[in-house]
Amino acid sequence: MKFKTSFFFFFCSIWIYSQQKFSKEISFVNDNDLYVSTIKDRYYTNGVSLSYRFLSSSIKENLEKRILQWQIGHKMYTPYKAIVTSIEDHDRAFAAYVFGGFGFTNVYKTNQIFSSSVEVGVIGKNAFGKELQDFIHDLYGFKKATGWQYQIKNALGININASYDTFLAKISSDFVDLTWVNSASVGTVFTNISSGFYGRIGLNPLQKITNSIAFKSNLNNQNTNDTREVESFLFIKPSVKYNLYDATIEGSFLNSNSEVTTEIISLVFQLEIGFRFTANKFQFGYVYNFNTNESKGLRFNKGNTFGTIAIHYLVN
Repeated sequence: MKFKTSFFFFFCSIWIYSQQKFSKEISFVNDNDLYVSTIKDRYYTNGVSLSYRFLSSSIKENLEKRILQWQIGHKMYTPYKAIVTSIEDHDRAFAAYVFGGFGFTNVYKTNQIFSSSVEVGVIGKNAFGKELQDFIHDLYGFKKATGWQYQIKNALGININASYDTFLAKISSDFVDLTWVNSASVGTVFTNISSGFYGRIGLNPLQKITNSIAFKSNLNNQNTNDTREVESFLFIKPSVKYNLYDATIEGSFLNSNSEVTTEIISLVFQLEIGFRFTANKFQFGYVYNFNTNESKGLRFNKGNTFGTIAIHYLVN
């Protein structure tokens, strides 16, 4: 009887929260190859970001909502393993990038979403990649990394990012749909453009893209027509990226003193497969990420994999 009562109140709480409007969200996202393998530690090995998103108080007539965001983040890269004593064995440079950013997302009534952001940070020793990797390795009982003295040298990082998503079609009632997704970055750290598709398979009816955790459009207030809804779905996101410049591989054009640099591969295939769901004020997600090689001359030339864990918390 006690179990049945707890079960009842749990689902009542989910229903109550789904009927509310939440206008703010705090998010923590962590990428790490540890989430797909306990022995692999290479290339894009760790990324972490903390962000705060909130609804704008003023929107235009053609907008469903406008969401603003502050973000801090860190990305870390290593050669084929984190312990490489000889500079000749570095098939990719050690590199780190730390940044802060501000951006906005325009959610249109026509089932289209446009986002843009500006990041300012630094790559190189001042991004504290070695210190962060040593902390992570100490946490899990791994050996400390060796070779960071040859990392990409310090340089200013300024990047402008943009994305555009447009809903294409429902494939099967309200449980399967498809969206065309595009993104681009221009700056002193990354310059690239990508295009692909985002397919969702719902375990319950899917929310429209203008009010879904899939597209970070789930915030609402008294001026919006939607409320927070329960969501749970599987997704697949294949895309193609064209790289024009990557300072974590080539070294920055603002500082040509990096001892280890390699040539980028222009055309890269990317695949994300994951699961997202809501639980009261929380949203959780796990993503398996794969991409073909982004740098020439790698010892492991069959692509790279890593996992993503995301936790989001809604605030009234």
